[in-house]
Amino acid sequence: MKKYKIISLFLLSISIFTSCIDDLETEPKDVTKTIDQLLEEQSTLGGLVSKVYGSFALSGPSGPGSTDTPGDDAGESPFLRGIINLQDFTADDMKNRWGDNGLDQLTTTSDWDENNKFFRYMYNRIYYTVPQANNVIKQVSVLDFATKDQVISEMRFLRALSYYYLIDCFGKGPILTENDLPNVSKPESTRQQLFSFIESELKDIEEKLPAYIGYGRANKSVARMLLAKLYLNAEVYTGSPRYADALIYSKKIIDEGGYSLTPNFVSLFSGDNNLTSAKNEIIYALIADPLTSQSYGNTTYLVNGSLNGSNMQLGDYGATEGWGGHRATKAWYGLFGNSAQDLDDSDDDRAHLFWSNHLDTDPLKRHNFEMEDYKEWTDGFPSVKFRNSNFSSSTVATSFSGTDFPLFRLADVYLMYAECVVRGGGGSISQALQYVNDVRNRSNATTINASQLTLDFILDERARELNFEGHRRSDLIRFGKFTGGTYLWPWKGNVKDGTAIPVHYNLFPIPLKAIQANPNLTQNIGYN
Repeated sequence: MKKYKIISLFLLSISIFTSCIDDLETEPKDVTKTIDQLLEEQSTLGGLVSKVYGSFALSGPSGPGSTDTPGDDAGESPFLRGIINLQDFTADDMKNRWGDNGLDQLTTTSDWDENNKFFRYMYNRIYYTVPQANNVIKQVSVLDFATKDQVISEMRFLRALSYYYLIDCFGKGPILTENDLPNVSKPESTRQQLFSFIESELKDIEEKLPAYIGYGRANKSVARMLLAKLYLNAEVYTGSPRYADALIYSKKIIDEGGYSLTPNFVSLFSGDNNLTSAKNEIIYALIADPLTSQSYGNTTYLVNGSLNGSNMQLGDYGATEGWGGHRATKAWYGLFGNSAQDLDDSDDDRAHLFWSNHLDTDPLKRHNFEMEDYKEWTDGFPSVKFRNSNFSSSTVATSFSGTDFPLFRLADVYLMYAECVVRGGGGSISQALQYVNDVRNRSNATTINASQLTLDFILDERARELNFEGHRRSDLIRFGKFTGGTYLWPWKGNVKDGTAIPVHYNLFPIPLKAIQANPNLTQNIGYN
């Protein structure tokens, strides 16, 4: 079992946050002391820095039942849980069977409206994290210590990351900086304006961040990764492709970041991924710990939600609870074969990360390749990609997951580089082919040749490698396969074999409560 350890500022407990809010209005008495002295005497800064980092994985300051966003359910509303709900359950790879109002509409890509609480949760989280980052920037700006620019740059990255999800999910919203009070109702910014703001922020902080600070901290490569993703999706966000720029920043990460593919794919998603060679591939992780940072919204949601004690051995995955909710569809595992036996026989290690139990003599315990009913647990194969069990040491099963979430990792960068080359963004086709085959060889998949390196292949390879990691909806939109009827998947449009969905579903609706709170906001087209 690992401990929640992050170097320097991030070591400080987020639990001190609630007692420090009032200190934001207090002028520091001495701005000439070292950062260590300031943190020792004035825990506010360290607590607030940790709080902003933690806001992407945790729900609140006092355990899994607390929430930073009053009125939102503490279990349902954490940031990472929202990323998975909006990026994977709305897409082709994963479905949820619980039938909860709101979540049901996401998993069937149907009946979306401004009252869906899961859209509100994400929107609220974005506009919770942004002011918290602004508060830290404002407080640090009046201090004097050696790493001042670095700390401010870290907060600007986290603010930009929040805005990245705003531009991707909702397309517009107010831009708040450290010069704005949290309750200011500013005019909404367009998608182009948000894009330009994020781009300028990331380019400015790129050289102010060191090559490496510590695991789970925003460094130079982390900023470059977000910038590369912004450019990769620029045609969707602004109408103008920026694949050449996405390639440049992808190559910077590859050439200068010092990262390497971990030899074993499973280690990336295991409980000790912060201690094994998986750490060498993870560019930026959202930290989890089963004791000191418990949340129903970090990887606990992915692990426990994909397990069911009725036909699975929970201890094999380091869990004590199985919620019986998430299953993959054939749109994902079908990329490895046309039956459960095909998956068993596949040389690709990634094909084995689905639970089919197809050899069990009890038909009530076997899972079906076809998802005839998305609310039936045994329809579809649960993904056991994420697990709370350790890869390189013994495991003590826990209720909450201690597996860190790899938000950014090197394999994604390799596939981004290849996509940019195929899309005409420059680079080398031979190098792109090498990167793709490096990813495939790591999982013992067969190599491909240059003629096979097409956009359709890259989209499928991204599914095989990255599904359930919060990318799929954005990928499908970028490839023009999310809305409409060109590409169908199980339960798209609330139809078993899929049906066309309207083009305005490429964006989520602005939550009604947000519009009521800020009269400057307008609803996205199609949801009026």
